[in-house]
Amino acid sequence: MRRLWPWSDDDEVADELAGEAAAAAASSDTEPVVPDPNAAAFFDVDNTLIRGASIYHFARGLAARKLFTFRDLAMFALGQVSFRVRGAENAEHISTAREAALAFVAGRSVDELVSLCEEIYDDKMADRIWHGTRSLALKHLDAGQQVWLVTATPVELARIISHRLGLTGALGTVAETENGVYTGRLVGHLLHGPAKAGAVRALARKEGLDLSRCSAYSDSYNDLPMLTTVGHPHAVNPDGDLRDHAREHGWPIHDFRTGRKVTMVALPAAAGTGALVGGVAAGVALRRHHRGR
Repeated sequence: MRRLWPWSDDDEVADELAGEAAAAAASSDTEPVVPDPNAAAFFDVDNTLIRGASIYHFARGLAARKLFTFRDLAMFALGQVSFRVRGAENAEHISTAREAALAFVAGRSVDELVSLCEEIYDDKMADRIWHGTRSLALKHLDAGQQVWLVTATPVELARIISHRLGLTGALGTVAETENGVYTGRLVGHLLHGPAKAGAVRALARKEGLDLSRCSAYSDSYNDLPMLTTVGHPHAVNPDGDLRDHAREHGWPIHDFRTGRKVTMVALPAAAGTGALVGGVAAGVALRRHHRGR
């Protein structure tokens, strides 16, 4: 190699000294993150981290790809409208969503579902993340703590949400598989209510976490078992019962919703048949509401 200037061993020594001097003089504008291995934060997903129900957004993505029927999407839409209007979860709708989801995955490969989850997250969910909740999660990461999602959503989708947001990992509902193919059965029940608290305790044992130093975030009174399992519970976009409980016990309340009356009654915008499905679902929901009065 032709040199553009004379080179000597003295030059190499001088260059080495210059590099060492520059490194010695370097300073960082930020403090290094000190790992805090005994503390973690646990975040619910639906209406806590993401607007609406993640399983509904997933169903929308499937319908857009002609992998879900009109009837399936209508069932999900009804649950979503109820979720948005009432601001609370409904056991009947949760059960319906579970049965529809299990029927869809039965006989499909894990790899196929993961690929679909990745596509649908980027297409339907990424722009529905509550930025305020994400900022709360990042603060825990900046403090050197683990951040886990805890959700009834299928674990494959929960993991992708976690990965896309740069979080530690996810606890979600586990569907049974044999040889990389879904059987159409769950391992246990949906990760919901007390099951979330059980998952948090099990992970704490596995990771050596001190639950009294951990935090949890949710929008739903149904997640009270998880919230009371940790030392630092938080209410995020809370339903009425959780807001009352949080105020009574002095828990921090974070509400990132804007134009709440509009947001809570707005129909989800689905591709293609979404407007019609949403209208039908809204009509059914309103008829049931008036009948109950």
